[in-house]
Amino acid sequence: MSSGQAYNEEKGGSSSLGEPEYGHDPASGGIFSSDYKRHDDLKEMLDSNKDSLKLEAMKRIVAMIARGKNASDLFPAVVKNVACKNIEVKKLVYVYLVRYAEEQQDLALLSISTFQRGLKDPNQLIRASALRVLSSIRVPIIVPIMMLAIKEAASDMSPYVRKTAAHAIPKLYSLDSDQKDQLIEVIEKLLADKTTLVAGSVVMAFEEVCPERIDLIHKNYRKLCNLLIDVEEWGQVVIINMLTRYARTQFLSPNLNESFLEESAEKTFYGSEEEDAKDDKAKSTPLAKRKPYVMDPDHRLLLRNTKPLLQSRNAAVVMSVAQLYFHLAPKAEVGVIAKALVRLLRSHSEVQFVVLQNVATMSIKRRGMFEPYLKSFYIRSTDPTQIKILKLEVLTNLANETNISTILREFQTYIRSMDKDFVAATIQAIGRCATNIGRVRDTCLNGLVQLLSNRDELVVAESVVVIKKLLQMQPSQHSEIIKHMAKLTDNIQVPMARASIIWLIGEYCEHVPKIAPDVLRKMAKSFTSEEDIVKLQVINLAAKLYLTNSKQSKLLTQYVLNLAKYDQNYDIRDRARFIRQLIVPTEKSGALSKYAKKLFLAQKPAPILESSFKDRDHFQLGSLSHLLNAKAVGYQELPDWPSEAPDPSVRNVEVGLALLFLDDGMWGPLKLVPEWTKCTSREKRKEKVEKPFYSDSEGESGATESADSGENGGGGLQGEHKQSSENQVKGDNELCVSESATPRQCREC
Repeated sequence: MSSGQAYNEEKGGSSSLGEPEYGHDPASGGIFSSDYKRHDDLKEMLDSNKDSLKLEAMKRIVAMIARGKNASDLFPAVVKNVACKNIEVKKLVYVYLVRYAEEQQDLALLSISTFQRGLKDPNQLIRASALRVLSSIRVPIIVPIMMLAIKEAASDMSPYVRKTAAHAIPKLYSLDSDQKDQLIEVIEKLLADKTTLVAGSVVMAFEEVCPERIDLIHKNYRKLCNLLIDVEEWGQVVIINMLTRYARTQFLSPNLNESFLEESAEKTFYGSEEEDAKDDKAKSTPLAKRKPYVMDPDHRLLLRNTKPLLQSRNAAVVMSVAQLYFHLAPKAEVGVIAKALVRLLRSHSEVQFVVLQNVATMSIKRRGMFEPYLKSFYIRSTDPTQIKILKLEVLTNLANETNISTILREFQTYIRSMDKDFVAATIQAIGRCATNIGRVRDTCLNGLVQLLSNRDELVVAESVVVIKKLLQMQPSQHSEIIKHMAKLTDNIQVPMARASIIWLIGEYCEHVPKIAPDVLRKMAKSFTSEEDIVKLQVINLAAKLYLTNSKQSKLLTQYVLNLAKYDQNYDIRDRARFIRQLIVPTEKSGALSKYAKKLFLAQKPAPILESSFKDRDHFQLGSLSHLLNAKAVGYQELPDWPSEAPDPSVRNVEVGLALLFLDDGMWGPLKLVPEWTKCTSREKRKEKVEKPFYSDSEGESGATESADSGENGGGGLQGEHKQSSENQVKGDNELCVSESATPRQCREC
């Protein structure tokens, strides 16, 4: 019976193996029924002598796993087929065992010998699958077997098996951390691998096991930079993040030159004695702080090789390159990432959320980078609420004297939205704009006052809170607004808004001496029915009026304090007792009552309305910790720039041998060629062309290609033909056998 026949018969409700008919649950997805008879049928198919039946059964079991169904009860029947000679069946068996080996450890241990034989299988997929299953059995007793298997796989001829060995390293390390030293040796060996398939996996193992061992990266730094463009996408993300941390420890800050120029520009033509003394002091500082900064060639290599990845189709790769440029590139070059990040805003909402979180942080420090793309952050009605709020954050960060009128008109439209959370965030954004740009403060304040007549309580409440913060900056100029807000206490029912109005009246009661006592009288009537936050502000208002106008408000203050004395909330009772002892002097009060006015009527600093993303810049961009604004498990801090340049020679590695072809036609002696000396003529030619490595315009790219072709044809080497004959002989006779050189590069060398 063919596998297709068995499938059709079973789908019809009967089996050729003699099973009785049974009904299937239409909601279970056909063959993925949870019926136990269905599993019995699969067990019989797995016990069959026909590979076609076994293959059909394994396909159905793997399909069950893919749909989230529990197939753990089939483990004994599946594990018996681990020694099956059919390659297709064996692959699917290993897929199943990888999923359930950790849950069924005892049964999996019975097949250890089979897995070990699988490590010697001629098929690379079987070898890799056997190692994957073996590393999934989390039993300490087989740690030596796993270690031996990983070491052998690390030397395998197949890069796919070596990649699987790199994946198994973190599993073994989490099972037994005492194996760290041996695993580091394997990681060091795999880091020297030349294939792009292994690079991303071994760097991931490095990050999990020994991220502090930066010395392992020195010899492989240039190779990783050159291989980066060809590594698979998720490997690129891991490598870029690792190289970001590496660069922060091995190179100087690229913005040292700017600080040097700024200091030089500030010096006058005729220096004073104080300036001369400062210059003498500067001479004692390290050389790196006094001389203009020159970027390390390896630093430039990293920036140049990651720049093309900004056009990657993978959003994670683009985001990782963006954070690398933000943390490592000179300020003049960081702007290239803006266009790539704006492109990601056309992706799904999940991608937009992560990108906007990072853009909001970037726009605080590098505002000019995103100003040309201001309209890309305008809000659409179809955007989710979280995306709208993040775009508001970015627009507020980008606001300046030039574009503030455009942004405020945009905000005026947003206030009419039906999304209340979005409207509240817009009102807060208007308040921040008014705080940051003094020219529009009065305009924003008048607009917010108009919102106080809105029918929506939430809009009015949020407006009151923002107005309160703005009035603290210039209270004497806005007494009329305070009076207008005092009249709204009867209509506004939102506790936070009522509390804000009462606080304003109490704080600036001297500006409204006639209205403040009347507001206290009204609030005393409804004191028992108010929310706790409102009661606390009423008590504060009573205390301030008692200190400024005791004759008119003495009895009213005592009445409010008596009500608060017996309130259900202990915070309100404690506040009432404290204030009574403070403002009503008694024999027990002591000297504290003398300072009551200084305590209650002291001038308070105006609030600073800042972005909530300002405190996230200490987290590495693109990380989970930055997204959550909290340090996540496994997060590694981004190191500070070193004060002095580390030794760059640690990255110079002897990578091969070169034969000298002598003039008499004979091969000369072998010569070691360090990596930093290879392809010297190519580097010189690049300096002569003076074209950027990467350009957004096709015209520049074409110019570079024409320069390449001209060089190969002889026209581009006129400058080099003028070199000394000694250099020509060396350049023509020395064969480049660098491990990363292509035939074309060898010809150019």
